[in-house]
Amino acid sequence: MILSTLKPAKGSRKNTKRRGRGIGSGNGCTAGRGSNGQKSRSGAKHYSWFEGGQMPLQRRVPKRGFSNDKFRQEFQIVNLKDLNTLETEEINATVLKANGLVKKEDKPVKILGVGEVDKAFTITVDAFSATAKEKIEKAGGKAIVL
Repeated sequence: MILSTLKPAKGSRKNTKRRGRGIGSGNGCTAGRGSNGQKSRSGAKHYSWFEGGQMPLQRRVPKRGFSNDKFRQEFQIVNLKDLNTLETEEINATVLKANGLVKKEDKPVKILGVGEVDKAFTITVDAFSATAKEKIEKAGGKAIVL
């Protein structure tokens, strides 16, 4: 068997229908696109919400209500069990970033109470969950909110 002579099994591959190749081909003339209009032209596309130049529905309907998305504060979350791997006693956003526990230093950090604390840490971050604060203080550490 020579690799350069390999061919697909007979009947497994089918040629695509060649459109617009003359009237005798059975799909010439308009090439299955109908007669005239935007969709019959090459490169033509319009989106499903396009209404032919008429003012679209999403712009006709009045906008009401309030969205909190603009004002939502997103925290980077760190669990207590992850803090046990750290060597230092003083923990802040810089230390967490250096150890790969958070992605950005300037984004707010919140400590959650998943897991247990083995050492007494002094943690300075933007927020704590109630259980996390309780567990840190129980282990002899301090939870300082920025």
